[in-house]
This record gives sequence, structure tokens and C-alpha cells, in this order.
Amino acid sequence: MEIISKISKGSRMDQVYIPKRRLGFEIGSHVIIKPLQELEKHIEKPFFYNINFLEPIKVNIINEIFENIDKIFKTYDNIIITGSFLEKGFHFNDIDVLIVMDDHIDEKYLEELVENKLGIKPHIILINNKSLIKGLNTDPLYQTMLSKCVSRKRFIYKTKHEINYKILDLHLLKSKLFVENFNMLNGNEKYEMLRNVVSISLFLDKKEVSKNKVDKEIAKLFGKNTYKEIKDNIISDKKKFLRMYRKLYKKLQTKILRGIKSGSK
Repeated sequence: MEIISKISKGSRMDQVYIPKRRLGFEIGSHVIIKPLQELEKHIEKPFFYNINFLEPIKVNIINEIFENIDKIFKTYDNIIITGSFLEKGFHFNDIDVLIVMDDHIDEKYLEELVENKLGIKPHIILINNKSLIKGLNTDPLYQTMLSKCVSRKRFIYKTKHEINYKILDLHLLKSKLFVENFNMLNGNEKYEMLRNVVSISLFLDKKEVSKNKVDKEIAKLFGKNTYKEIKDNIISDKKKFLRMYRKLYKKLQTKILRGIKSGSK
């Protein structure tokens, strides 16, 4: 129960009157008196995209990140939090923070600032609005990142599907050593490489690229529980999986190289 009252001037002590008929606040109760202005302080709630649940501690961390960045920058277009940090469970080692603005500042400085304040090191990316929109149009990585995120301000990006084969070729190279290094990679590293390849495949087929769609496509191509097994690093049939992966990688590589040779970007 909350009661709003006014401080009245008394002969010896100033006082606050409250109604005799009330629920709670029994005689002898200890209460805190603080200015109403502090309670009315406007707190902007973040915007959640494709997130059904987020642990309260993570919400607090996100708000702390927003507040710390607010103290440094007077103006910016948006701040967007993404990464596996937003997945269910206590993952705190992969927080991507996109600061959308035209000005530039040392990302390492900001990372150290947040780390010193919260004890968690984020990956900060400074990007202007034009570059972000271009990335969403041509890069499946951007589409995957922003398919599940928390932002300081509401955003609506209408993307156009523009295939840039050179960008896709660079992304595909990130997963080139997946097979050779399979036994040395942990579950998260394997999942990121596999998700990268499947994201490119969806993008080339002009399909929606999101974390949810990628996981469904992995299940479709490699088996129902494959994406979970990869994360847990317990692939049941390694030979079969790697054979199917090589086939998909070769198919994408051929398609991308054909696109580059044909004179496309």
C-alpha cells in the first residue's frame, strides 16, 4: 500500500498525517519518507524483440548498460543488446552492444567502463544508422543478431533483400575450418559456425533469417535435436553429421563463387 501525503508544519516537529482508516501501516510500523519527485522519476522501459522471458538479473544488467552509456553520450539513435546473453540460462560471456550513432569513440574504452562497473565485459559495436540498414539488407549476420534483441528505443527496419556474394564469401570462410577443428571446438563454437553456414543458406534462398528460423533449418537439414546436441557438444553420429555438413558447405561455396564470377557484387 502507498499513501501520498504532505508535510505539515508543527510547533516542535513537522509531521505527516495519514488516514486513520487504512490498510497496512499499523501503529509502530517503520516507514521511509522520501520526496515524491524521486518516485516519479521517469524510467524508460527497454523494448524486447522476440523475447518471451528474460531473467530479472539480466534486465537489471541491460538497464545498467543503458544508464552508463547515457552518461557518456548526449545523443544517439539507439542502443541494441543482442548475443547469447539473451538466451535462457545464465550466459554472461556474450553480450553484443550496438550503439547506433554518427559520432565515434573508442569501443575498448566503453567496454572497460562497463566491465569495471558491472564486472561483465561486453562486445561494443559502434555503427551509424545508414550502415546498419545496409547490413540488414545484405548481411545474414545482422539479420540474425537483430531477430532477437533488446533496444533502448523502439525501432522498425524495413529491409530489402540484396545478395552481395563477396560479403557472403567472407562469412562462409569463418566456417571453413569447422570440420578440421571439430574435435578442438567447444559446443558454443561449433554452434556458431554451423549457424553461420545455415544463415547463409537461408539468405541465398531469400528466406527469413532469424535465430528461431536457423534452429528450425538445422533440425530440418541435420536432424531434430542436432542444434541442441551441437551446443552440448554431444553429436551422436559424428561421421554422418560431418558428411552432411561438407555437402552443404560445398553447395554454398559453389553457388557463391558462381555469383562472384558472374559479375555480381
